[in-house]
Amino acid sequence: MQRIGVIGGGAWGTALAMVLRRAGRDVALWAHEADVVEAINRTHRNPRFLPGVELDATIVATDSLSWTLDAELLLLAVPAQYLRAVCKRLAPLWPKGIPAVICAKGIESGSGALMTEVAAAELPGTPLSILSGPTFAIEVARGLPTAIALASADGGLANRIAAAIGSTRFRPYASDDPVGVAIGGAVKNVLAIACGVVEGRKLGDNARAALITRGLAELSRLAVAKGGRAETCMGLSGLGDLVLTASSAQSRNYSLGFALGEGKTVAEVLAGRQGVTEGVATAPAVLELAARAGVDMPVSASVAGLLRGDVTVDQTIEALLARPFKNEQGARG
Repeated sequence: MQRIGVIGGGAWGTALAMVLRRAGRDVALWAHEADVVEAINRTHRNPRFLPGVELDATIVATDSLSWTLDAELLLLAVPAQYLRAVCKRLAPLWPKGIPAVICAKGIESGSGALMTEVAAAELPGTPLSILSGPTFAIEVARGLPTAIALASADGGLANRIAAAIGSTRFRPYASDDPVGVAIGGAVKNVLAIACGVVEGRKLGDNARAALITRGLAELSRLAVAKGGRAETCMGLSGLGDLVLTASSAQSRNYSLGFALGEGKTVAEVLAGRQGVTEGVATAPAVLELAARAGVDMPVSASVAGLLRGDVTVDQTIEALLARPFKNEQGARG
């Protein structure tokens, strides 16, 4: 796995290209935006999505998918709601037997499909794994210490990929629970919006801690209902990512919630952003998936209602506070 292609020139894809160079790999980075390709090749920067970071000069950006696919491993780092369309484009060109690492966090709108399910449907026969955990792209790009989960149903594949992309500053931990890892990475974005709302409304750290705890419980219920393991949700891709995303203004999802808590509208917040705020599309998709699985997810449901404009911030908070008293171990939200 010496030559590795990265599909997606956003903040995360660009940061992963830097990870691969630190691991000594040859990197080809595909980007949809012509200005991103030009900036990376000419100035070794990505000012649109990752400003202020000097990139390794050997990272080559391209708008040619076929050139990127001349690789021994491929990382899919496009936004979650675009993964299916990109995989459809890739399918006729995909080198037989070359593994793919899904680096998107979300659940597909309309279908309620996990990112692993989307890739499996569009790239049949491709060995798949998923990379997810507590990571801010800019910190990863700058080489700050990071630990992350790398899951595959094939444990040997996960270990080989971890060895290929890992370094002293980027530590992938192999897992054989891709379902648990996928759900953790997706649902934590929705929960981070809720935590941002609480902070923006100045309801205090106690309330945010309670929300994180109850949100983790509903995340775990969904993972188990889909065939994942509860212990996976207590690891890097669940609790670790939730704590990071639900407590820092660096998170697009948390900062969106914070702005909503202060009284701004969803449209106002998103209008000024370059990157994708994954929790906006994932919130209703989580509810679709939860309804089919028979799982109660009150925090996620409250966020989805708020994003749709069905309820106000105060009504959302009141609904959560009005949940019935229950035994903690048996509580369902």
